Formats: sequence, C-alpha cells, structure tokens
Amino acid sequence: MKSNVLLVDDDPFTRKLFENLFRPGGQIDLVCVASVAQARQAFGLGDFHLVILDQRLPDGNGLDLFAEMRQQRPQQTALMVTGHAEVRDAMRAVRDGLFDYLTKPFDNLEALEATVAKALEMDRAYREIADLKQTLAAQAGDPIIISRSVAMERLLVQMRQAAPLDTTVLIEGESGTGKEVIAKSLHALSPRSSGPMKVLNCGALSESLMEAALFGYEKGSFTGAAKTTAGYFEEADNGTIVLDEIADMSPKMQVSLLRVLQEGTFVRLGSTVQRPSSFRLICATNKPLDQEVAAGRFRADLYYRINVVPLHVPPLRERREDIVPLCLFFLDHFNRKFNKQAGPLQADTLALLENAPWAGNVRELKHTMERAVVVNSGGPIASADLGVHSAAGAAAVAAGSAVPNQLLPYRQARLQFEQAYFSSLMQAAGGNVSEASRISGVARQNIYGHLERAQVVSKS
Repeated sequence: MKSNVLLVDDDPFTRKLFENLFRPGGQIDLVCVASVAQARQAFGLGDFHLVILDQRLPDGNGLDLFAEMRQQRPQQTALMVTGHAEVRDAMRAVRDGLFDYLTKPFDNLEALEATVAKALEMDRAYREIADLKQTLAAQAGDPIIISRSVAMERLLVQMRQAAPLDTTVLIEGESGTGKEVIAKSLHALSPRSSGPMKVLNCGALSESLMEAALFGYEKGSFTGAAKTTAGYFEEADNGTIVLDEIADMSPKMQVSLLRVLQEGTFVRLGSTVQRPSSFRLICATNKPLDQEVAAGRFRADLYYRINVVPLHVPPLRERREDIVPLCLFFLDHFNRKFNKQAGPLQADTLALLENAPWAGNVRELKHTMERAVVVNSGGPIASADLGVHSAAGAAAVAAGSAVPNQLLPYRQARLQFEQAYFSSLMQAAGGNVSEASRISGVARQNIYGHLERAQVVSKS
C-alpha cells in the first residue's frame, strides 16, 4: 500500500532531494508545495500519511501551519525540517506533537530515510488503532488482539482454524504474552460462544480449593460448605473451561481431570451422583509441558489428552513490529481511563520502547504505558516517563556506573545513566553525531542536548 506524503518547502534543493529520495513508482507518492497557502489547499483535498514542513515559509511559519493541520486531523503525523535550528523552536515542535525536528542540510540520507519510515509506521499504527476502535464499537465485548508481526499473524491463522473445531487446545507461551486473550478468542469464535466461559488459574489455588471450584460440593461435605454449590464442570456445560498455568496442577488433580475428560461425567464433593457435562477444555501454561512430563511432574497420559491442538504465543521480543501499535492502543486506553491527554510518543521514546528487553512481555508494556500516562502532565511522552531502559542502555549503565542507580536520587541517577550511555554511544559512533543518532534512534538534534548535559565531548 502506497503512502501519501506532503512536502511543504520553498527551497528547490530540498524538494529535489525528497523527489530523488521518493522515486516515482516506489511506495511513496510525494506532493510538493512551496507556501502555506498551497499547503492548506493540498491538505484540504488529500489524506496524507505524513507531512514534512519547512519552518520558515514565504507566507508563514511551519509550526503555525502544523497547529492548523492538527485542528483538522488531531492524529496527523508530521516532521519539521529547517536550516535555522533553534532549541526553543525544537522544544515547541515536540510539545506541539511533531514526530521529529530535523536540521538541514541532511548529513546522513540513510538516517533521514529511517526517520521518514518510522514516522510512516507511526501513522499506520494510528490508523490501525482507529479502525480497531470502530470494530470494537460494533462488536462490544469481543477480545482484543493487536498484531502486525508475521509471528502473530501465523498464530492467529492457526487459532481461527482451531476455533470452530470442538477439540482441546493447549496454549503455551511466556508469562504476559496474552495467552488468556487467545483463549477468549477461541471461545468467542467457537460454536460454544453463546455458552459460559470459566477461567481457573491452577497456580493460584490450593489443591482442595481447586477441587471444590471445579467439581462443586454438597452442603456439609466439608467444614465451611454452608450450601450446595455448583462447580465449573457443571456451570460450563455447553461452554468452555480455561485452565491457566495447568503445569502447576497437583498430581491428584491431574488424575481427577483425566477421568472427567475420559468419561464426560463428574461427581460433586460429598455426593455419589454422576453428572454429565459437555465443555470444551482450553489449557494454558508458561512452562513447556513436554519438559514437565520428562521431569515426572506432569502425567504423560493427560499431556497427550490436552495437547491435541498446540498453539505457541511468541514473546514480545520476537514480534517487535507489534510494539508501536500496542503502545498507541494502551496510550489511548489509559488516556480515556484517567481522562488525560498524554502524548504523542516522541521519536526517541519510540526507539527506547522498541529496543527494551520486555521480560514481562505485553503485560509489562501495558503497565509501562499506564505509568507514562499517570506521570505525564499532558503533552509528548518523553523517555523519562517510561521508567525503562533499552538493553544497550542497561549494559552501558552496568559498565559505566559503580554506584547502583536505585541508591541515588532520581535526577542524579538519570544524569549518571546519560553520562555512561552517551559516552559509550559516542565511542561506538567514532564521535560522529549522525552515526550516534542512527545507532541509538535518538533524533540528531536531540543528541546535542544529551551530550551537553552528560558533558560528553563529540565531533559534529
């Protein structure tokens, strides 16, 4: 799919540079105008995925023009380019929601292309979220799966194939990857979607409580059984039962579950009456069950019974294409939840998010965005709002810091991090700021401020 880009610049050399950069027949259709008046006309007639603005135009200021555009289209993505860079203007540009602020002449065309590509990716993510919100409004209550990566699309194809089939599914994946969302989607797309769905975390309950929750019990069957209570096997008849973290199920409960699956009946605690139940079983685990079987902690016969259709949810580090749309979705969600207007995400903030290790996967990313919205006073989200470091940044801190950051006041810890990180960064870049920008993902003009604060000597 082609992207439409509007370039507003009165400099013929700059227009020619972008025309050569976005060659005809490529993936970008470029519209060039030279004034604010022409830009207003073009913007009113077209839908542009990206606007590239010169700051000083013959009949106005690019920053003021961008403010007009945002009034018409609040999510419009734009870059500012100027040959007269000033820190005050750069700060205003970022505050007003510009994706990045670039200075002419462009020393590194590859870095320029990368910035444009990242801005277009941001626009695509905004549009995907907007489409998703419309879909959710039409299908309220359906589980939400946000993905763009090949790994997730492969999983979703497998899920959609398995959903209509009334068979057991085993979902494996690290904690926080979204296994329960996949389980809910399987139920929503199945013939049993009109029936109940019951979810039980096997790692959160003792054996006796799990037995009571699944089988139900008669009044007086044990101390505290004040009334007869139905269990999940009974309540989920013609529906779905999801057993999360099934690897933590006790050996006794494994035997009991296997018997129910084989016979299709169960007995309440304190009763002798066999009761039929027809339910679909979906199991989830963050431990490889084949290894648990080999270690003797999980029954092989139960494993073969539940491992009919295996689905593997990839960790977030293996589907980094999903990070931007997930961030935008959570940003919108928490802005509405807390009635705030945090955002947009700055270019260096996005780079940090995309390169963070995310050991806690999507759950950690969600909590990070929640924190960013909570601490943000309204306006662009900076890296400091996140409370995370990239893997490279963490390594730089470890190498360059003798005092643990958690023992220091915040400002001192942040300065120490910047000194360590940007010192290592400039060494890796051979002292070249453009190369440092390419490596770190931090915009070139923002590098100087970091270097000044960190007191790192560099070459331009």
